Amino acid sequence: MRFIGEVCMSDNQLITREESLLVIIDMQEKLVPAMAEAERLTANMKRLLALAAVMGLPVIVTEQEKLGLTVREISEKVTFPEPISKSTFNCFLSEAFAARVEETARNTLIIAGIEAHICVAQTALSGHPRFRIHVVSDAVGSRSPDNVSVALDRMRAAGITVTSTEMVIYELLRKAGTAEFKAMLPLIK
Repeated sequence: MRFIGEVCMSDNQLITREESLLVIIDMQEKLVPAMAEAERLTANMKRLLALAAVMGLPVIVTEQEKLGLTVREISEKVTFPEPISKSTFNCFLSEAFAARVEETARNTLIIAGIEAHICVAQTALSGHPRFRIHVVSDAVGSRSPDNVSVALDRMRAAGITVTSTEMVIYELLRKAGTAEFKAMLPLIK
């Protein structure tokens, strides 16, 4: 912990590029159209993926078996390893997912995707407290907005950080005027 003037510069609550990994859960052809506020969800997902590209963050994408491919609006925007196919709701119950997370050697998971009350919640709750989990509230969705609210409340009560797309963007950017900030500016105006 260091101080600049009277302001503590501790990073224990802030996400950092060196520790972070973006996890995109099940943004698939058969699921996305059924989500409440699907356009907002997709737009925020694209912003997070653009940030990952600008910041050099690793990205893991999952796909629930039999629900189609990751939607084109997402898959064409990002370069990531082959999506992990899974039959489990909790991503950590997929050996391929758990292994890929370990390979990154990152301890902070920024989680977005669908459905908030099923795969997102089970993954976040399972990964906490081993990993620092940040669930992006405006980049998760469910068919019912009520299920999103219940899921976010439950995760928050369990000690998981619930954040927003812009909070993630600005925490990782840290300051204005950089090349990274300028690259992201059109997406945050």
